[in-house]
Amino acid sequence: MSRYILALDQGTTSSRAILFDEKQNIAAVSQKEFTQFYPKEGWVEHNPMEIWSSQYAVMMEVIAQSNIRASDLAAIGITNQRETTILWDKATGMPIYNAIVWQCRRTAPIVDGLVAQGLTDHIRQTTGLLPDAYFSATKIRWVLDHVEGAQARAEKGEILFGTVDSWLLWKLTGGAVHATDVTNASRTMLFDIHKLDWDDTLLKALNIPRSMLPEVRSSSEIYGYTEIQGVKVPIAGMAGDQQAALFGQTCFDAGEAKNTYGTGCFLLMNTGDTPCESRNGLVTTIAVGLGGKVQYALEGSVFVGGAVIQWLRDELRLFSESRDAEYYAQKVPDNGGVYLVPAFTGLGAPNWDMHARGCIVGITRGTRREHIIRAAQESIAYQVADLVRAMEADTGLELSSLKADGGASRDRFLMQFQSDIIGRTVRRPVIRETTALGAAYLAGLAVGVWKDKDELRQLWNCEMEYTPAMDAARREKLLHQWHRAVQRSLAWDEEE
Repeated sequence: MSRYILALDQGTTSSRAILFDEKQNIAAVSQKEFTQFYPKEGWVEHNPMEIWSSQYAVMMEVIAQSNIRASDLAAIGITNQRETTILWDKATGMPIYNAIVWQCRRTAPIVDGLVAQGLTDHIRQTTGLLPDAYFSATKIRWVLDHVEGAQARAEKGEILFGTVDSWLLWKLTGGAVHATDVTNASRTMLFDIHKLDWDDTLLKALNIPRSMLPEVRSSSEIYGYTEIQGVKVPIAGMAGDQQAALFGQTCFDAGEAKNTYGTGCFLLMNTGDTPCESRNGLVTTIAVGLGGKVQYALEGSVFVGGAVIQWLRDELRLFSESRDAEYYAQKVPDNGGVYLVPAFTGLGAPNWDMHARGCIVGITRGTRREHIIRAAQESIAYQVADLVRAMEADTGLELSSLKADGGASRDRFLMQFQSDIIGRTVRRPVIRETTALGAAYLAGLAVGVWKDKDELRQLWNCEMEYTPAMDAARREKLLHQWHRAVQRSLAWDEEE
């Protein structure tokens, strides 16, 4: 009898469930979108009960679709949108406010308060993060401040906090387990990634009672059980989405990295058993907790990756389908000296300039639509190349190869240019659902479906490999011109 792992992939816009067999074949997939709330400019919320109901619905849907019995499920793994913050009543299990989503900027003034208290270095050295409204800590404080009686009830132990993984685990176990894993804990801006415990200095600074916080456990163990069709199924794997993708890409050793090509790009490099503090604006985070040990990672974010192609399609209307960008980019032999910097919302690492704005430079009378499309494609690869160089400078580790996933990894022109511009092999796996696969791997390891990481390595199959074909001199010239273009975008909307 084949054993199955059910991966619950709870994302920012939809809840998905994917059923994998022992050989990582996908037996069934179900997906359900849920409501996005924007109460004010810069605010983003979700309804936690809708997150739960949509996730539960797709979980049951894949079981029905595949016609398996609950007794065929070896385990469930959870992966989730990170940093999104939920507070709920311990007795009733009902949220006391909507989930405040990772994208939400409402807590920037609270962050400014932490900086004013001189806590920037402490946050950096303890949590590996930069003080920012992105992370969970200040979202907790905001809810406690704005829901009547919440602070007093939290101090009495009546209110619980969790990121989305904790919320789903609580609901799946009927309120029996309040826990998170080290990867999600490391995104809260409250967790000491060295001591692997909540940090009292930051809890005190934000007046957050420790009793609210979940127990922090490894990413691969049996946390509890959920009942399906009268059968108790173990929940045995948990990791934040980007760390789950790193694990799903079998980046188990220091120097191995993956890049997810989505709306933005997330590049994570495994740095091994030792956290690496970045000097180039990258974030230090926990990659995975496994077998009583943790591994660390450096993470860099590109704000606008595939979104630049959507912009060409929807706003400039240069083509009607995103996949057409690949065709047009190859209609010209090069970019014709044109560089497009997609700093639509500022630039992330390594520039970190929220006042940067997009620009197109190098236009001549001979510039054609195809040159601009190619420049947009190339901009994604240039931004990732800057992150790769920052990571190699920080770690002293040379990237062995880059594993690619996400929607834009289907673009053959982009993948080849990425390989050329970083001078490294880019490898795309057969299974592109690497986030869900990582959660499945973590759960399967905990219950013995797979023996160890070596067995998982054997399962990883490369669908396409792109090797660099560009000479070093041309590579450096292109990067030099790209950096000149970036300089022209910096500080654009700052007042004179």
